[in-house]
Amino acid sequence: MAQTKHDIQQILTTANTQPRHRFGQNFMIDANFVRLIAQTARLSADELVIEIGPGTGTLTEELLASAGRVLAVEIDRDLAGLLQERFAKTPGFQLIVGDALANKHSLHPLLLEAIRVARDGGQPVKLVANLPYNIASPLVIELLRAGVEELVFTVQKEVAQRLQASAGDDAYGPLSVMANMLSRVEILRTIPPQVFWPAPKIESALVRMVAEDRLGEHSESFGQFVHHLFSARRKMVRKTLSTLVANADAILVELKLDGNVRPENLSPETFWLMYQAMGHQTK
Repeated sequence: MAQTKHDIQQILTTANTQPRHRFGQNFMIDANFVRLIAQTARLSADELVIEIGPGTGTLTEELLASAGRVLAVEIDRDLAGLLQERFAKTPGFQLIVGDALANKHSLHPLLLEAIRVARDGGQPVKLVANLPYNIASPLVIELLRAGVEELVFTVQKEVAQRLQASAGDDAYGPLSVMANMLSRVEILRTIPPQVFWPAPKIESALVRMVAEDRLGEHSESFGQFVHHLFSARRKMVRKTLSTLVANADAILVELKLDGNVRPENLSPETFWLMYQAMGHQTK
């Protein structure tokens, strides 16, 4: 049964703790939305489900009812202790205590290993979570790179819009390009602030990302290339590209691209064509 605001407050009081802003903690207190997230993920008993930021375990309980295994990753040691105690005798529950990200571009080694072992054994891997707001953007990209097949999560509406944005949109940027080249992104619905406690000052969104990797082994270097071009997003692409390769004009002619265009107006596919045309040779 999903926890109410009163339930969560009592749990935290008993543990002598409170919501921690530095960990991006906003606890979902609406039972209908908790069930919606679990149902949206379409779980089965043969899957490994990753939950980042399980908090007091209200979504965790829903996930354990449908998935074969739930691997929870909790950075807050007080909450991790509560989770360990609550689910200690529950088959299929595992807990990693620590940050899901080892750094901005790498997952926690135990999380990465768990994904690898599951995939090597033919077990589908999904993320289902109310993601901590402060790590959501790099985290979803690293999970896709690691081979997670589907991600269903809540996140700030602004981040959701960046994930789904197309060239020319105000929200379009490196995150949009990488998300598009690694997955198919859907914003399923908007979530009001009062669904969470403490209530954030902004709306959230429920997002689904289904892996469609078009980058393969080039994912990391392509990501660096995209970030470099967007680092000067107000400059013409000819000028920024020329800082990477000597033959920038030849590449633009080959691809029939206007060198005066800005990065924010280039589609993800165009970034990929430019990257390939470079032959990965830089100055």
